[in-house]
Parts: sequence; C-alpha cells; structure tokens
Amino acid sequence: MSQLFIGEVSQLLGLSIDTLRYYEKSGLIHRVSRNDAGRRVYDEKNISQLRFIQRTKKMHFSLAEISELIKMRQSPQTVKDDIRQLTAQKLSDIETQIDNLSHLRNELRSLLNLCHNSKKGCPCPIIENFDNN
Repeated sequence: MSQLFIGEVSQLLGLSIDTLRYYEKSGLIHRVSRNDAGRRVYDEKNISQLRFIQRTKKMHFSLAEISELIKMRQSPQTVKDDIRQLTAQKLSDIETQIDNLSHLRNELRSLLNLCHNSKKGCPCPIIENFDNN
C-alpha cells in the first residue's frame, strides 16, 4: 500500500470520512499530506496511527486516553509504568462495568420470573417494581 485518498482509507478501515477528518483536526493523527489538488493523501504511518486508534477504541479507551497513549507510543520504554497504570485503570473500569451488567442481568431475570409466575389479572410485577424503586 503506498498512498490512499480519504475515501479509500474510509473503506479500508471502516471509518467515516468525518471521523478521519476529526482525528486529524483534533491531533490524534499527524497532519495528513495533501496532493496538488488539495486532497488528503494517507501514507503507511497515517494508516498505522488510525489502526492504533481503532484498537484502543475497541478496548474502550476514551479519545483523551487515546491521545495520552499516542504520546506514550513515541517512547514506550520510558513510559512503561504510565502505560501500565492507564491500562490497569481501564481494566478496573471494565470489571466494574461487567459487575454492574451482571447485577442488572440478574435483576431482569428475577423480574421476568416474577412476571411468568404471576397470576393473570394481577398487576404486572415488572411495572410495580419500576414504580417502587
């Protein structure tokens, strides 16, 4: 792959053109070079940066966190502890979300069981639960 235009990069990576422009404007990726007609021309380095952003977004890092990781990416040997700390915090956040979702799943299962076991003509136990909590 040599150089690609924004539409080609959009298709290659599954990112919208607006997203690509935003990443450049916000400084998440280095300024993309332009050809004589003013069209953006993405090179291997730009594609690598965009793939890095995609991978970190899939791990639920915020754009602010990704920005920090991109800065750290320049010299990973010297910021290893910072990267580890940021990643550990993200893991902790994800584990908390999993616990919250697990609790929610159990609560919804319980409500469905109450609904299945309720007598016809009685008030809906799910609605009653929502009203009382």
